[in-house]
Amino acid sequence: MNSRQRIAAALNHQDPDHVPLDLGGTAVSGMHVASVYKLRQALKLDPPGTPVRVVEPYQMLGEIAPDLLDALDVDVVSLASPITMFGFENKDWKPWALADGTPVLVPGGFNTDPEPNGDILMYPEGDKSVPPSGRMPCGGFYFDSIPRQEPIDEDRLNPEDNVEEFTPVSDGLLQYYAVEAERLYRETDRAIAANFGGTAFGDIALVPGPWMKRPRGIRGVAEWYMTTAARPDYVKFVFERQCQVGLDNLVKIYDAVGDRVSVVFVTGTDFGAQHGPFISLASYRSLFKPYHRRVNDWIHQHTPWKTFIHTCGSVISFLPDMIEAGFDVLNPVQCSAAGMDPQKLKDEFGDRLTFWGGGVDTQKTLPFGTPEDVRKEVRGRIEIFNRGGGFVFNTIHNLQANIPVENLLALYGTVREAR
Repeated sequence: MNSRQRIAAALNHQDPDHVPLDLGGTAVSGMHVASVYKLRQALKLDPPGTPVRVVEPYQMLGEIAPDLLDALDVDVVSLASPITMFGFENKDWKPWALADGTPVLVPGGFNTDPEPNGDILMYPEGDKSVPPSGRMPCGGFYFDSIPRQEPIDEDRLNPEDNVEEFTPVSDGLLQYYAVEAERLYRETDRAIAANFGGTAFGDIALVPGPWMKRPRGIRGVAEWYMTTAARPDYVKFVFERQCQVGLDNLVKIYDAVGDRVSVVFVTGTDFGAQHGPFISLASYRSLFKPYHRRVNDWIHQHTPWKTFIHTCGSVISFLPDMIEAGFDVLNPVQCSAAGMDPQKLKDEFGDRLTFWGGGVDTQKTLPFGTPEDVRKEVRGRIEIFNRGGGFVFNTIHNLQANIPVENLLALYGTVREAR
Protein backbone atom coordinates (compact mmCIF):
# COMPACT_ATOMS: atom_id res chain seq x y z
CA MET A 1 0.00 0.00 0.00
CA ASN A 2 1.00 3.59 -0.46
CA SER A 3 0.15 6.13 2.23
CA ARG A 4 -3.16 7.16 0.69
CA GLN A 5 -4.30 3.55 0.41
CA ARG A 6 -3.11 2.82 3.95
CA ILE A 7 -5.17 5.66 5.42
CA ALA A 8 -8.16 4.63 3.31
CA ALA A 9 -7.92 1.09 4.67
CA ALA A 10 -7.80 2.36 8.24
CA LEU A 11 -10.76 4.67 7.69
CA ASN A 12 -12.75 1.80 6.19
CA HIS A 13 -11.90 -0.55 9.09
CA GLN A 14 -9.75 -2.81 6.99
CA ASP A 15 -6.31 -4.12 7.96
CA PRO A 16 -3.63 -1.88 6.44
CA ASP A 17 -0.23 -3.31 5.53
CA HIS A 18 1.18 -1.51 8.58
CA VAL A 19 0.24 1.11 11.16
CA PRO A 20 -0.72 4.42 9.53
CA LEU A 21 1.01 7.48 11.00
CA ASP A 22 0.00 11.14 11.19
CA LEU A 23 2.14 14.07 12.28
CA GLY A 24 1.03 17.56 11.31
CA GLY A 25 -1.98 16.56 9.25
CA THR A 26 -4.20 18.75 11.43
CA ALA A 27 -3.77 21.57 13.95
CA VAL A 28 -4.48 19.04 16.71
CA SER A 29 -2.04 16.36 15.58
CA GLY A 30 1.10 18.43 15.21
CA MET A 31 4.17 19.31 17.26
CA HIS A 32 5.33 22.39 19.11
CA VAL A 33 8.05 24.19 17.18
CA ALA A 34 10.59 23.66 19.99
CA SER A 35 10.15 19.89 19.72
CA VAL A 36 10.25 20.01 15.92
CA TYR A 37 13.59 21.80 16.17
CA LYS A 38 14.99 19.19 18.58
CA LEU A 39 13.76 16.30 16.46
CA ARG A 40 15.18 17.74 13.25
CA GLN A 41 18.51 18.26 14.95
CA ALA A 42 18.55 14.71 16.34
CA LEU A 43 17.74 13.29 12.89
CA LYS A 44 20.49 15.48 11.39
CA LEU A 45 18.11 17.09 8.93
CA ASP A 46 19.55 20.58 9.55
CA PRO A 47 22.82 22.21 10.59
CA PRO A 48 22.75 23.47 14.20
CA GLY A 49 20.90 26.75 14.60
CA THR A 50 18.67 26.31 11.53
CA PRO A 51 15.29 27.85 12.42
CA VAL A 52 11.95 26.08 12.00
CA ARG A 53 8.83 27.85 10.73
CA VAL A 54 5.94 28.49 13.11
CA VAL A 55 2.92 27.63 10.96
CA GLU A 56 0.26 27.99 13.68
CA PRO A 57 1.22 30.78 16.08
CA TYR A 58 -1.65 30.35 18.55
CA GLN A 59 -0.32 26.94 19.63
CA MET A 60 3.17 27.67 18.24
CA LEU A 61 3.13 24.57 16.05
CA GLY A 62 6.16 23.92 13.90
CA GLU A 63 6.21 23.09 10.21
CA ILE A 64 6.38 19.35 9.47
CA ALA A 65 8.35 19.80 6.27
CA PRO A 66 8.55 17.17 3.50
CA ASP A 67 11.97 15.92 4.59
CA LEU A 68 10.66 15.23 8.10
CA LEU A 69 7.56 13.53 6.68
CA ASP A 70 9.89 11.30 4.66
CA ALA A 71 12.23 10.62 7.57
CA LEU A 72 9.37 9.37 9.75
CA ASP A 73 7.29 7.77 6.96
CA VAL A 74 4.26 9.91 7.78
CA ASP A 75 1.12 9.04 5.80
CA VAL A 76 -0.81 12.33 5.96
CA VAL A 77 -0.43 15.87 4.63
CA SER A 78 -2.41 18.95 5.61
CA LEU A 79 -4.69 21.14 3.51
CA ALA A 80 -5.79 24.20 5.47
CA SER A 81 -6.22 27.94 5.12
CA PRO A 82 -2.98 29.95 4.93
CA ILE A 83 -4.56 32.45 7.34
CA THR A 84 -3.50 31.88 10.95
CA MET A 85 -5.56 32.04 14.14
CA PHE A 86 -4.42 35.64 14.59
CA GLY A 87 -5.65 36.65 11.15
CA PHE A 88 -2.37 37.14 9.30
CA GLU A 89 -1.05 34.98 6.50
CA ASN A 90 1.76 32.46 6.64
CA LYS A 91 4.23 34.38 4.47
CA ASP A 92 7.06 36.93 4.65
CA TRP A 93 9.00 34.83 7.16
CA LYS A 94 11.28 36.58 9.65
CA PRO A 95 13.51 35.36 12.52
CA TRP A 96 12.32 35.12 16.11
CA ALA A 97 13.36 33.11 19.18
CA LEU A 98 11.49 31.25 21.91
CA ALA A 99 12.10 31.97 25.58
CA ASP A 100 14.52 29.02 25.70
CA GLY A 101 16.47 30.40 22.73
CA THR A 102 15.10 28.04 20.08
CA PRO A 103 15.51 29.79 16.70
CA VAL A 104 12.32 29.98 14.66
CA LEU A 105 10.82 31.79 11.71
CA VAL A 106 7.48 33.55 12.12
CA PRO A 107 5.12 35.16 9.57
CA GLY A 108 5.51 38.85 8.77
CA GLY A 109 2.28 39.65 10.59
CA PHE A 110 3.64 38.14 13.81
CA ASN A 111 4.02 41.55 15.46
CA THR A 112 4.52 41.32 19.20
CA ASP A 113 5.21 43.67 22.11
CA PRO A 114 6.85 42.72 25.42
CA GLU A 115 5.15 43.70 28.66
CA PRO A 116 7.24 44.97 31.60
CA ASN A 117 6.81 41.57 33.29
CA GLY A 118 8.10 39.73 30.22
CA ASP A 119 4.74 38.63 28.82
CA ILE A 120 4.43 38.92 25.03
CA LEU A 121 1.39 40.48 23.40
CA MET A 122 0.03 39.50 19.96
CA TYR A 123 -2.28 41.57 17.75
CA PRO A 124 -5.11 40.57 15.37
CA GLU A 125 -3.90 40.75 11.77
CA GLY A 126 -0.63 42.05 13.21
CA ASP A 127 -2.26 45.46 13.71
CA LYS A 128 -0.82 47.23 16.75
CA SER A 129 -3.33 50.08 16.45
CA VAL A 130 -6.01 47.86 18.02
CA PRO A 131 -6.02 46.08 21.40
CA PRO A 132 -3.96 42.86 21.58
CA SER A 133 -5.79 39.55 21.28
CA GLY A 134 -3.16 37.13 22.56
CA ARG A 135 -0.70 36.84 25.42
CA MET A 136 2.29 34.52 25.87
CA PRO A 137 3.23 34.47 29.57
CA CYS A 138 6.83 35.26 30.43
CA GLY A 139 8.90 32.18 29.65
CA GLY A 140 5.89 30.46 28.12
CA PHE A 141 5.50 28.47 24.92
CA TYR A 142 1.97 29.32 23.75
CA PHE A 143 -0.45 32.20 23.39
CA ASP A 144 -3.65 32.56 25.39
CA SER A 145 -6.57 34.61 24.09
CA ILE A 146 -6.98 37.94 25.87
CA PRO A 147 -10.59 38.47 27.00
CA ARG A 148 -12.12 41.35 25.07
CA GLN A 149 -15.68 40.87 26.25
CA GLU A 150 -17.67 44.09 26.08
CA PRO A 151 -20.13 44.74 28.94
CA ILE A 152 -23.30 42.74 28.37
CA ASP A 153 -26.65 44.48 28.24
CA GLU A 154 -29.26 41.74 28.20
CA ASP A 155 -31.83 44.02 26.57
CA ARG A 156 -29.50 44.79 23.65
CA LEU A 157 -27.76 41.42 23.29
CA ASN A 158 -27.81 40.53 19.60
CA PRO A 159 -26.77 37.09 18.30
CA GLU A 160 -25.96 38.72 14.94
CA ASP A 161 -22.78 39.97 16.65
CA ASN A 162 -21.60 36.39 17.12
CA VAL A 163 -21.98 35.42 13.48
CA GLU A 164 -20.02 38.21 11.78
CA GLU A 165 -17.06 35.87 11.20
CA PHE A 166 -19.16 33.34 9.26
CA THR A 167 -19.00 34.59 5.68
CA PRO A 168 -18.96 33.07 2.19
CA VAL A 169 -15.62 31.56 1.27
CA SER A 170 -13.68 33.95 -0.96
CA ASP A 171 -12.73 33.23 -4.56
CA GLY A 172 -9.09 33.63 -3.60
CA LEU A 173 -9.30 31.00 -0.88
CA LEU A 174 -11.18 28.62 -3.18
CA GLN A 175 -8.42 29.01 -5.74
CA TYR A 176 -5.81 28.32 -3.06
CA TYR A 177 -7.61 25.14 -1.97
CA ALA A 178 -7.94 23.96 -5.57
CA VAL A 179 -4.29 24.51 -6.43
CA GLU A 180 -2.94 23.14 -3.15
CA ALA A 181 -5.18 20.04 -3.21
CA GLU A 182 -4.04 19.25 -6.75
CA ARG A 183 -0.38 19.78 -5.83
CA LEU A 184 -0.53 17.58 -2.73
CA TYR A 185 -2.43 14.88 -4.59
CA ARG A 186 -0.09 14.89 -7.57
CA GLU A 187 3.28 15.38 -5.85
CA THR A 188 2.73 12.96 -2.96
CA ASP A 189 0.95 9.67 -2.37
CA ARG A 190 -0.09 10.77 1.12
CA ALA A 191 -3.67 11.12 2.30
CA ILE A 192 -4.93 14.70 2.49
CA ALA A 193 -6.47 15.83 5.78
CA ALA A 194 -8.38 19.08 5.22
CA ASN A 195 -9.61 21.79 7.56
CA PHE A 196 -11.77 24.34 5.77
CA GLY A 197 -13.16 25.92 8.94
CA GLY A 198 -16.61 27.26 9.67
CA THR A 199 -18.24 24.12 11.13
CA ALA A 200 -16.72 24.00 14.62
CA PHE A 201 -19.84 24.94 16.55
CA GLY A 202 -18.89 26.54 19.87
CA ASP A 203 -15.17 25.75 19.71
CA ILE A 204 -13.94 27.73 22.72
CA ALA A 205 -10.60 28.51 21.06
CA LEU A 206 -12.54 30.38 18.35
CA VAL A 207 -15.21 32.09 20.47
CA PRO A 208 -12.92 34.99 21.58
CA GLY A 209 -12.07 35.70 17.92
CA PRO A 210 -8.30 36.24 18.29
CA TRP A 211 -8.10 37.15 14.58
CA MET A 212 -10.81 39.82 14.91
CA LYS A 213 -9.90 43.45 15.63
CA ARG A 214 -13.05 44.30 17.54
CA PRO A 215 -15.16 41.21 18.25
CA ARG A 216 -18.71 41.82 19.38
CA GLY A 217 -21.28 39.67 21.10
CA ILE A 218 -20.45 36.99 23.66
CA ARG A 219 -16.69 36.51 23.48
CA GLY A 220 -15.66 35.61 27.01
CA VAL A 221 -14.87 31.96 27.69
CA ALA A 222 -16.86 31.73 30.93
CA GLU A 223 -19.68 33.85 29.52
CA TRP A 224 -20.01 31.61 26.47
CA TYR A 225 -20.20 28.45 28.55
CA MET A 226 -22.85 30.04 30.76
CA THR A 227 -24.72 31.15 27.64
CA THR A 228 -25.13 27.54 26.47
CA ALA A 229 -27.22 27.00 29.61
CA ALA A 230 -28.73 30.42 30.21
CA ARG A 231 -29.36 31.60 26.62
CA PRO A 232 -29.89 28.46 24.50
CA ASP A 233 -31.97 30.35 21.92
CA TYR A 234 -29.07 32.74 21.38
CA VAL A 235 -26.71 29.82 20.82
CA LYS A 236 -29.13 28.11 18.43
CA PHE A 237 -29.41 31.31 16.37
CA VAL A 238 -25.63 31.47 16.08
CA PHE A 239 -25.30 27.78 15.18
CA GLU A 240 -28.15 27.92 12.65
CA ARG A 241 -26.54 30.80 10.78
CA GLN A 242 -23.11 29.24 11.04
CA CYS A 243 -24.40 25.92 9.76
CA GLN A 244 -26.07 27.40 6.70
CA VAL A 245 -23.00 29.41 5.74
CA GLY A 246 -20.79 26.39 6.38
CA LEU A 247 -22.90 24.13 4.14
CA ASP A 248 -22.98 26.73 1.38
CA ASN A 249 -19.20 26.98 1.58
CA LEU A 250 -18.74 23.21 1.48
CA VAL A 251 -20.60 23.08 -1.84
CA LYS A 252 -18.09 25.51 -3.35
CA ILE A 253 -15.10 23.89 -1.67
CA TYR A 254 -15.99 20.43 -2.90
CA ASP A 255 -16.28 21.81 -6.41
CA ALA A 256 -12.73 23.14 -5.96
CA VAL A 257 -10.97 20.14 -4.38
CA GLY A 258 -13.15 17.20 -5.39
CA ASP A 259 -12.34 13.69 -4.23
CA ARG A 260 -8.67 14.41 -3.49
CA VAL A 261 -9.37 14.85 0.23
CA SER A 262 -9.47 11.74 2.42
CA VAL A 263 -10.70 13.19 5.70
CA VAL A 264 -12.10 16.58 6.71
CA PHE A 265 -11.87 18.23 10.11
CA VAL A 266 -15.43 19.20 11.08
CA THR A 267 -15.13 20.41 14.65
CA GLY A 268 -12.69 20.84 17.51
CA THR A 269 -15.20 21.68 20.24
CA ASP A 270 -14.23 20.01 23.52
CA PHE A 271 -17.01 18.18 25.36
CA GLY A 272 -14.90 16.40 27.97
CA ALA A 273 -12.69 17.37 30.89
CA GLN A 274 -10.19 15.18 32.71
CA HIS A 275 -12.74 13.62 35.08
CA GLY A 276 -15.97 13.73 33.12
CA PRO A 277 -18.01 15.55 30.47
CA PHE A 278 -17.95 19.32 30.13
CA ILE A 279 -21.69 19.53 29.48
CA SER A 280 -24.67 17.23 29.88
CA LEU A 281 -25.56 14.72 27.22
CA ALA A 282 -28.95 16.42 26.98
CA SER A 283 -27.23 19.72 26.12
CA TYR A 284 -25.14 18.02 23.45
CA ARG A 285 -28.27 16.49 21.94
CA SER A 286 -30.24 19.73 21.87
CA LEU A 287 -27.53 22.28 20.98
CA PHE A 288 -24.81 20.52 19.02
CA LYS A 289 -25.89 17.17 17.62
CA PRO A 290 -28.47 18.53 15.12
CA TYR A 291 -25.83 20.72 13.45
CA HIS A 292 -23.19 18.01 13.51
CA ARG A 293 -25.65 15.69 11.79
CA ARG A 294 -26.53 18.24 9.11
CA VAL A 295 -22.89 18.86 8.23
CA ASN A 296 -21.90 15.19 8.31
CA ASP A 297 -24.97 14.15 6.31
CA TRP A 298 -24.13 16.64 3.58
CA ILE A 299 -20.51 15.49 3.44
CA HIS A 300 -21.47 11.81 3.28
CA GLN A 301 -24.19 12.38 0.68
CA HIS A 302 -22.05 14.49 -1.66
CA THR A 303 -18.40 13.50 -1.10
CA PRO A 304 -16.26 10.45 -0.26
CA TRP A 305 -14.62 12.34 2.62
CA LYS A 306 -14.58 10.92 6.14
CA THR A 307 -15.53 13.29 8.94
CA PHE A 308 -13.24 14.08 11.88
CA ILE A 309 -14.17 15.31 15.36
CA HIS A 310 -11.56 16.50 17.83
CA THR A 311 -12.92 16.55 21.37
CA CYS A 312 -10.69 16.24 24.42
CA GLY A 313 -11.26 14.59 27.75
CA SER A 314 -13.77 12.04 28.97
CA VAL A 315 -16.30 11.71 26.14
CA ILE A 316 -17.06 8.00 26.16
CA SER A 317 -20.69 8.65 27.15
CA PHE A 318 -21.07 10.92 24.09
CA LEU A 319 -19.70 8.48 21.52
CA PRO A 320 -22.96 6.69 20.62
CA ASP A 321 -24.53 10.08 19.88
CA MET A 322 -21.48 11.28 17.96
CA ILE A 323 -21.65 8.14 15.85
CA GLU A 324 -25.35 8.78 15.24
CA ALA A 325 -24.42 12.34 14.25
CA GLY A 326 -22.26 10.86 11.51
CA PHE A 327 -18.67 11.19 12.70
CA ASP A 328 -16.22 8.68 11.30
CA VAL A 329 -13.06 9.70 13.17
CA LEU A 330 -12.39 10.48 16.85
CA ASN A 331 -9.39 12.50 18.01
CA PRO A 332 -7.37 12.89 20.26
CA VAL A 333 -8.60 9.77 22.13
CA GLN A 334 -7.50 10.98 25.56
CA CYS A 335 -6.95 7.64 27.25
CA SER A 336 -5.85 9.29 30.51
CA ALA A 337 -9.32 10.79 31.06
CA ALA A 338 -12.00 9.08 33.13
CA GLY A 339 -13.56 6.06 31.42
CA MET A 340 -11.41 6.33 28.29
CA ASP A 341 -9.81 2.91 28.61
CA PRO A 342 -8.20 1.96 25.27
CA GLN A 343 -9.46 -1.62 25.23
CA LYS A 344 -12.99 -0.57 26.17
CA LEU A 345 -13.00 2.09 23.42
CA LYS A 346 -11.80 -0.40 20.82
CA ASP A 347 -14.16 -3.17 21.91
CA GLU A 348 -17.27 -0.98 22.03
CA PHE A 349 -16.70 1.47 19.20
CA GLY A 350 -13.82 0.17 17.09
CA ASP A 351 -16.11 -1.09 14.33
CA ARG A 352 -17.73 2.34 13.90
CA LEU A 353 -15.05 4.91 14.77
CA THR A 354 -11.52 5.32 13.52
CA PHE A 355 -9.30 6.31 16.44
CA TRP A 356 -6.94 9.03 15.19
CA GLY A 357 -4.74 9.43 18.24
CA GLY A 358 -4.42 7.70 21.57
CA GLY A 359 -0.95 6.48 20.64
CA VAL A 360 0.89 7.82 23.68
CA ASP A 361 0.12 10.21 26.52
CA THR A 362 1.42 13.77 26.08
CA GLN A 363 0.59 14.89 29.64
CA LYS A 364 2.84 12.49 31.57
CA THR A 365 4.52 9.74 29.58
CA LEU A 366 6.21 11.80 26.87
CA PRO A 367 7.44 14.73 28.97
CA PHE A 368 8.17 12.89 32.23
CA GLY A 369 8.61 9.20 31.42
CA THR A 370 11.71 7.32 30.34
CA PRO A 371 12.34 6.20 26.76
CA GLU A 372 11.37 2.69 27.84
CA ASP A 373 8.10 4.04 29.30
CA VAL A 374 7.40 5.62 25.92
CA ARG A 375 8.23 2.45 24.00
CA LYS A 376 6.06 0.30 26.24
CA GLU A 377 3.03 2.59 25.96
CA VAL A 378 3.36 2.97 22.19
CA ARG A 379 3.56 -0.79 21.68
CA GLY A 380 0.55 -1.38 23.93
CA ARG A 381 -1.64 1.20 22.21
CA ILE A 382 -0.78 -0.09 18.74
CA GLU A 383 -1.56 -3.65 19.85
CA ILE A 384 -5.02 -2.56 21.03
CA PHE A 385 -6.10 0.04 18.50
CA ASN A 386 -4.64 -1.27 15.22
CA ARG A 387 -6.31 -4.68 15.19
CA GLY A 388 -8.81 -4.78 12.33
CA GLY A 389 -8.00 -1.27 11.11
CA GLY A 390 -9.76 1.83 12.35
CA PHE A 391 -6.59 3.40 13.74
CA VAL A 392 -4.21 6.16 12.67
CA PHE A 393 -1.29 6.52 15.04
CA ASN A 394 -0.95 9.95 16.57
CA THR A 395 -0.11 11.14 20.03
CA ILE A 396 -2.88 12.36 22.32
CA HIS A 397 -3.19 15.91 20.94
CA ASN A 398 -0.13 17.87 19.78
CA LEU A 399 3.33 16.94 20.98
CA GLN A 400 4.28 19.65 23.46
CA ALA A 401 7.41 21.64 24.23
CA ASN A 402 9.96 20.35 26.76
CA ILE A 403 9.80 16.71 25.68
CA PRO A 404 13.23 15.07 26.04
CA VAL A 405 14.61 14.36 22.59
CA GLU A 406 15.35 10.78 23.68
CA ASN A 407 11.62 10.30 24.18
CA LEU A 408 10.82 11.73 20.75
CA LEU A 409 13.26 9.30 19.18
CA ALA A 410 11.87 6.41 21.24
CA LEU A 411 8.34 7.32 20.11
CA TYR A 412 9.00 7.32 16.38
CA GLY A 413 11.53 4.50 16.54
CA THR A 414 8.95 2.27 18.21
CA VAL A 415 6.27 3.21 15.68
CA ARG A 416 8.69 2.27 12.89
CA GLU A 417 9.49 -1.08 14.56
CA ALA A 418 5.82 -1.83 15.15
CA ARG A 419 4.99 -1.06 11.55
